[in-house]
Amino acid sequence: MDLMNTLKGSLLEGFFPAGWDLKKIDECCSNKPEQVSERQKWWNKGFEPVKCDSLEEFNAKMGHEIAFEIRRAKEDGKKLALILPVGPMGMYKWVIYFLQEWNVDCSHVYGFNMDEWSDREGNTLPPTNTGAFQNAMEGAFYGPLGKLTIPKKQRFFATRKMLPDYPGMIGSLRGEGARLIVIFGIGRVFHIAFWEPHFAAEFSSKEEWARQDYRLGARLHPLTIEQNAITSFKSRTTLVPCFANTIGPGIFLKADRIIGGADGTLGRGMMWQGLSLWVTLRYGPDIWVPSSFMPQMPGRLFFLKELAGPLVAECN
Repeated sequence: MDLMNTLKGSLLEGFFPAGWDLKKIDECCSNKPEQVSERQKWWNKGFEPVKCDSLEEFNAKMGHEIAFEIRRAKEDGKKLALILPVGPMGMYKWVIYFLQEWNVDCSHVYGFNMDEWSDREGNTLPPTNTGAFQNAMEGAFYGPLGKLTIPKKQRFFATRKMLPDYPGMIGSLRGEGARLIVIFGIGRVFHIAFWEPHFAAEFSSKEEWARQDYRLGARLHPLTIEQNAITSFKSRTTLVPCFANTIGPGIFLKADRIIGGADGTLGRGMMWQGLSLWVTLRYGPDIWVPSSFMPQMPGRLFFLKELAGPLVAECN
């Protein structure tokens, strides 16, 4: 007895994105933990999952990866466009640490936040709101980096006014030789940024889906709302907006390199991201599972070893 054979007639019937193969999702999670990094035929030869034993190891390694890209671009005399997430966040203190240790400034870096909470028209939270991603970035990264920080004129946020300019700005930077690095987490519903799986129903082909650069006032899946209530709003669902502005696959699939992170454990054996990790690595590219495309690009996905499971029931 499980979800799949009790779904009919339940309150969850019709709840999950229509294109999800629940049986296949379950099979992705049925592997042994030691198999999590086994290469799949659709992975990019330059893609590598990196297991971390602890949260501090995860934060330090992911932070070093980001800082190293900033340093490398500085040494090469090139501009660098970074797509930046708010979640995970712990790596930013280590980016700051390494850049300050190396005395590498970010005058060559352009930071593009990948998403932001909004209403259905794309109007966003004020930057002073503690739930706003702009507020989080200023407090966790741009501010503490001090004199080495990314110049204010080179920090971009996913507002109604600014997000539509992202494709042109990023395209211009790449035309000048800049590298595009996409830093990301993986959503409960396998989203990248807030590009949700149910958007797939709107497109007739993978090619059309992959051309979408951004969306204002994107409708979020209920599981995304609850994920963020748990991870960002201290369980207070009533504070979480139901819409967001977000980049789309037309941007995140053009990365020269990716740096991903999955740190979604909750303690006492509880977690929310084990399924998301396994499906990302095993499902195979499918527009109903946006994160499934990330292993097709060069880069690293850092993850806490606990997320590899085994993903079996354990009553808490």
